[in-house]
Amino acid sequence: MELQAKENELKRKEQELKRREDAIARTNLIRLFLAAGVVIEEKNWPEFFPLIHNDIPNEIPLHLQKIQYVAFTTLLGLVGCLLWNFVAVTVAWIKGEGPTIWLMSIIYFIAGVPGAYVLWYRPLYRATRTDSALKFGAFFFFYVFHIAFCGFAAVAPPVIFQGKSLTGFLPALELLTTNAAVGIMYFIGAGFFCIETLLNIWVIQQVYAYFRGSGKAAEMKREAAKSTLMRAL
Repeated sequence: MELQAKENELKRKEQELKRREDAIARTNLIRLFLAAGVVIEEKNWPEFFPLIHNDIPNEIPLHLQKIQYVAFTTLLGLVGCLLWNFVAVTVAWIKGEGPTIWLMSIIYFIAGVPGAYVLWYRPLYRATRTDSALKFGAFFFFYVFHIAFCGFAAVAPPVIFQGKSLTGFLPALELLTTNAAVGIMYFIGAGFFCIETLLNIWVIQQVYAYFRGSGKAAEMKREAAKSTLMRAL
């Protein structure tokens, strides 16, 4: 029993020593990345199941935090809009509108949420954190398409599957004559998309005002010209 106790104690000390060595190794690796100018983005949001890296209070300059917070709100708002869109379209499908619009609502949600994070929210986050002109350019390019989609969804003209795959005002008016409950759900979804569009417009106006006022527009042109020259060489 004494030998077993000593052996267990040795194993415990070995495990503790290994944990310390791993911690030192991770610390040295982080210092190496920081010295090289590489930022490590550890997933930390949401806390109960981290999916993305988001640390606005500690990484974003104070004068840009409000813009970043509102942009993050629009990202969450898009999640809410597409989720409600899926629910409303599901009810419409059950009431006899056909399975095609339901499949489209799933595609909107599956592609829209991660696409929004990768294409415009993360570029904006990195742009405000590093003050990179090219990252601001990437944000503007994709955010315009995001605003256009939200505005289109708020109206949902009869272009794709009679427009009922999106909870806009036009399909809502049409559905009110056949099923008032579904029509009201579509009206609520249209209101969500309208609010999302207005917030999007505010965000891009504020970011553009900072972009022009800080001289990033000229800097982006210089960086783009330099990149083009390097590729040519």
